[in-house]
Amino acid sequence: MNLYVSNLGFKVTDNDLRKLFEGFGQVSSAKIITDRETGRSRGFGFVEMDSEKDATSAMTKLNGKEMDGRAISVSVAKERENRSDRKRF
Repeated sequence: MNLYVSNLGFKVTDNDLRKLFEGFGQVSSAKIITDRETGRSRGFGFVEMDSEKDATSAMTKLNGKEMDGRAISVSVAKERENRSDRKRF
């Protein structure tokens, strides 16, 4: 199950995110999204967990938890929409 994690501090690393979620089960991947030009964190990331039960537990317990001085938000990740399908104005 893929989770979307937002309101992350800009110093949080992929490894920090992985460690936080590993307390709830096996983590397949943890990735902080960075700006292409600056390489700086954009303040959100994604965590993929093997077990839906573990992911649901992590989401319930970590949503609103303080990390690096900020209350993080954890939700089920939505599929990325195809950019070519967007209407242009």
